Amino acid sequence: MITLDFRRRRREAARVGDFDLPTAFDQHASSMLGFAVNLLRDRALAEDCVQETFLRAWRAREGFDPARGPLRTWLFAIERNVIIDVQRSLARMPTIASNQVDDDIHGNRDSASDTVEKMRVAEALALLSPEHRQVVVAVHLAGATYAELAQSTGVPAGTLRTRSYYALRILRGHFESQEEG
Repeated sequence: MITLDFRRRRREAARVGDFDLPTAFDQHASSMLGFAVNLLRDRALAEDCVQETFLRAWRAREGFDPARGPLRTWLFAIERNVIIDVQRSLARMPTIASNQVDDDIHGNRDSASDTVEKMRVAEALALLSPEHRQVVVAVHLAGATYAELAQSTGVPAGTLRTRSYYALRILRGHFESQEEG
């Protein structure tokens, strides 16, 4: 009986060993911080979200299965849930009333649906290679032309158009798969 217990523990340790926290932090923390800062617009709050993400990942490390998907995807899914929790808690916080209402402050607040949509776009952009992401962001989000981007990067405009085509195809497939699920 002791031998069976030892074998069971060894199998569990091997399975848990698939999640190496220091390595995961070194490889993914900076991109996760950027993801959170882009969505929350508050660096301190974003840092707290990344910390909470790794804490939740450590607690749920038995649930990580590399056969189901890469570690990065698993961590970003956890972080997305953390950010949604933070957004919900911020929405429940009472605001201090004043005699004057500043329309600019209230006009710039994002609704929860806008935040979720931004998270979906940021999550999808994270799937792209840096070269493909650069084209999508510059041309389709910032409004630059292919000629302007070609001049600033030194990459031919035709190559940039091809990168844009494949990047948009990946993004479209990602959004369609989310709608089906």
